[in-house]
Amino acid sequence: MTQYLPPNLLALFAPRDPIPYLPPVDKLTWEKRTDGYSGVSYLMSRFEDPKDTPPPTRVETREERLERKRREKAEQMQYKLEQEIALWDPHNNEAGTADPYKSLFVSRINYDTSESKLRREFEIYGPIKKIVMIHNVKTGKPRGYAFIEYEHERDMHSDLPCWLVCSRDL
Repeated sequence: MTQYLPPNLLALFAPRDPIPYLPPVDKLTWEKRTDGYSGVSYLMSRFEDPKDTPPPTRVETREERLERKRREKAEQMQYKLEQEIALWDPHNNEAGTADPYKSLFVSRINYDTSESKLRREFEIYGPIKKIVMIHNVKTGKPRGYAFIEYEHERDMHSDLPCWLVCSRDL
């Protein structure tokens, strides 16, 4: 049957070279005589004196470092918030409304909507005093909502159609 195998497979079944003969060793390891174990006492003079050894330095673990950084960041944010609260004066806020009962909150506004388009759509219900569109502080892009302050409170309470207030197509 093996005569039909190709030569590359026959090479796998070829016998290996015989193991070379090595003469036996004189003595086995447990029969050899040793001088015994020597201590390290002759090296003791090379060690430093324990009194001169500096105290070990404490290495901060990863968890401790992360906790410390989180705590420092929280302290910085708390300090920054306290500074902003101390400087904030709600009576001198230009974007704020004078009378909240005359203000209308409009949400889900398309990001491409301008203030003039909002004015045109909502002026049909009454004269508008001010429109404040909210923008992202960092990027300056609109956030999708605005506050419309009317001159009279009755104009804000007029029957605004729901599709106008809720539409994303303004």
